[in-house]
Amino acid sequence: MSIMSWLAEQRINEAMNRGEFEDLSGKGKPLEFEELSHIPEDLRMSYKIMKNAGLVPQEMQLHEELLKLQDLIHACENASEKEKLKKSLTEKKLRFQLLMEQRGLSGSAVFQEYGQKLLYRLQDS
Repeated sequence: MSIMSWLAEQRINEAMNRGEFEDLSGKGKPLEFEELSHIPEDLRMSYKIMKNAGLVPQEMQLHEELLKLQDLIHACENASEKEKLKKSLTEKKLRFQLLMEQRGLSGSAVFQEYGQKLLYRLQDS
């Protein structure tokens, strides 16, 4: 165990002994974990910090919308509604690609890998 882990453990135990964790909201309820598998591992901490500060980047918002649209297309049974959803998906894909190019992220190795994973996931539809 590293010195930092040991120190953190000591502080947590001290806070527990003082009763600082007794009246936390959500006590007794299961934790809700965020699904971050669509975000490259080396960008997850940055994303969490920005999200907690209310500053989610536009490309992340678009990505989330793309995934939701994909799920809606899979669940949709109405042919005309499905076509509207597919058109919207295509428009958002193009907007996402344009945004990535404008920000110079399309040449980044991390974002190329991210883009490949995104395309793979979207093509599963």
